[in-house]
Order: sequence, then C-alpha cells, then structure tokens
Amino acid sequence: MQRYLALELASTIRHDGNGGVTDDLGDVAGTARWLDAQAELFAGNGLPAEHAGRLRVDETARGELVALRQAVRALFARAVSPGPPSPADAGRLLPVRQALDRLNAAAAREPTAPQLRWSNDALPVTHLLPAADNDPLVRLTAALARAAIAFLTGPERELLRACTAPRCVRYYVKRHGRQEWCKPSCGNRARVARHYRRQHDAQ
Repeated sequence: MQRYLALELASTIRHDGNGGVTDDLGDVAGTARWLDAQAELFAGNGLPAEHAGRLRVDETARGELVALRQAVRALFARAVSPGPPSPADAGRLLPVRQALDRLNAAAAREPTAPQLRWSNDALPVTHLLPAADNDPLVRLTAALARAAIAFLTGPERELLRACTAPRCVRYYVKRHGRQEWCKPSCGNRARVARHYRRQHDAQ
C-alpha cells in the first residue's frame, strides 16, 4: 500500500488499541523514533536520509512538527468536508486561513530551484534542489509542508476520509468503493459496536 508523508504526519495521533489516543510526537524520544521510521519517505520527498539524520531532535524540533501537524490535520478536515473530521480534531481545529498560512510559511522557509533530470532510459523528471544547505530542521519542516501541499493538490485529496470506527482518529485514503474504515481492525470494531447497538435497541 502506498504511503504518503503528509498522511504519516497526520497519523502520529492515533488510537492506542486500548480505547485511548496516543501521540507519537508526544515527547522528544517519540518524535525521534517517528522521524527514523520515515527515512525512506523523506528520501522520496527530496530529503536525503543523511540530512534528516543530522537533525538534533529537541523540544524546538518537536514543537515545530506538532504545529505543522496541526495545520495539516485542519486542512485534512476541510478536505473531507462535508463528512465529519477526525474526532481528535473536531473540537480544536485551527481556522483554515491560519492552517494555510502555517503550511505555506513552512514550505517557503527553504528556497529551492527546480532541476531537470533525464536519464537515457527514462522520461524527464523534475526535482527540487535546495538553493542552500539550510538548517536540518528548516529542510525537514519544508519537506513535510511541500509533501502536504502535493497531497492536498493531487488526486488523493478526493479519496481522503476520516475513519468513523469507534475511538479511531485517523485519516486515510480510500482504496476501493466499499471501504469505510482505515484498516480491518477498525472495521471489526465498528461492526461489533453496531451489533451491540442493535442488540441494545431490541431489548
């Protein structure tokens, strides 16, 4: 299944499997683990793994990632409208204008220049090359912001949904016409809850 960097960032808030919600960016150690797990995706979005490895993960870095995630989740909520947003966001969404400003500001922090690459046996492609060797945190947040912009302006936006299973707070890309939940375990939980409600109503 294809993974999207913007969706991975949004999914750092997730159901913990025990009826609660966990935050992968809740502390510095968790943030460092999440960044390590995304090395391949960062490389696919123009950020070499060795560059991400130079980032000193501290409270400043964690705070910037959390702020960017808040903007991405607010824009995801707008994208799934008129459907409901994730329950994790419903009561505390950033205003859309503020979310857009935050995302665009992060993307603009690192100046880039398009570079054409055209090997003998492939079609020409463009890559964004950083105009300068910026601070690793600037490069990281800019790469995440650009990935979110690409996601929200691409065809995936039309397939974005908020999972409606009990206690789930994830967004997901709908893969087929009948998909209602982000993963099978959420579908099982939703069916059990539905069955329980029917049994309760019948009494």
